[in-house]
Amino acid sequence: MQVDIWSDLVCPWCYLGKRRFEKALSTFPERDRVEIVHRAFQLDPSMPKGQSTRARDMLMRKYRMSEQQVIASQAQLEQLAAADGLEYHLADSDTGNTLDAHRLVHLGREQGIQDAVIERLFHAHFTENRSLFDHDSLSLLGTEAGLEGVDELLASNRFEGDVTADHQEAHALGARGVPFFVIDGRFGVSGAQAVDVFANALFRASGA
Repeated sequence: MQVDIWSDLVCPWCYLGKRRFEKALSTFPERDRVEIVHRAFQLDPSMPKGQSTRARDMLMRKYRMSEQQVIASQAQLEQLAAADGLEYHLADSDTGNTLDAHRLVHLGREQGIQDAVIERLFHAHFTENRSLFDHDSLSLLGTEAGLEGVDELLASNRFEGDVTADHQEAHALGARGVPFFVIDGRFGVSGAQAVDVFANALFRASGA
């Protein structure tokens, strides 16, 4: 059984959804035959590469929220993440173009360590406030995750087409946001749902 997970690396709900899905998978009797494939989705591919902006400012502009509303929303999300064992520091987080970071995730799949790569990038962004938007930082993070050939990848345009194709496929499947999960090519789950929602989807897909 294959589970495709579309996410963006600066999406706090995506990291939370990943963790909740993993908890559901840990209770699934046939978990050893489940292959997880992480797919790319860019929430804002129009952002200039190599630059970053304060996430709080972006949220204020995008959703027409006041700074106090964003602060309250981020605090609530930090509490939700903590309940699932994740440590978020959203007040000082930045956002930017994630194309190159997604290319590292694709390289991770090629080298058989995709989960380790995406986990390292999520943790770096949400817990350590490290940049996912410049090559120097991505080079260090990719190496820390165990990737080989990171600098060569970043100096090329390799996997750019794959990132675009992932994004287009998500839209073709009806996804307008992330996280988005497709289980066994048949069951779609949108959002960072509760653990039991993911568990039920896995059991349905298995025919149990």
